[in-house]
Amino acid sequence: MKRIVIIAIVSIFLFHLDSRAQNTPSGPIIFSKSTKATANFTGTVWVKTLVSLDSTFHCVVGTVTFEPGARSYWHTHNAGQILLVTDGTGYTQQKGKPIRVVHKGDTIICPPNVEHWHGAAPGSSMTHISIIPNADRGVVNWLRPVTDQEYNGQKVNN
Repeated sequence: MKRIVIIAIVSIFLFHLDSRAQNTPSGPIIFSKSTKATANFTGTVWVKTLVSLDSTFHCVVGTVTFEPGARSYWHTHNAGQILLVTDGTGYTQQKGKPIRVVHKGDTIICPPNVEHWHGAAPGSSMTHISIIPNADRGVVNWLRPVTDQEYNGQKVNN
């Protein structure tokens, strides 16, 4: 009897985890999508602030989910940006360089004041955690949209 109860509890737990997977190929979403972005992106993008700028840590941390084909505008960060890809396949590009294909588990370093963009590949969503250090120097400087021609440009694999 004890064995049946344990199996039932484990089954319920696994069912609960599976029901929270929210249609991602890799399992449950760690952070919710939160707020749909209404500016500075092409396509559907969801943004959630995890750590707001404060006077102690001077960083901003958030998670961004790009639906297939969605991308940010070109932009810069005065102190740079670190991106940790947590799901899917995407693209990132620094001005003057080919588009880099990125996957779950990749880290992207965006140097200070370098124009760049990032987003999802056409056939996949992509989620990343964004870390902006020294955000007391400024968080982001938005520029112009990434054109379809730029988005479809030359790609290199990691």
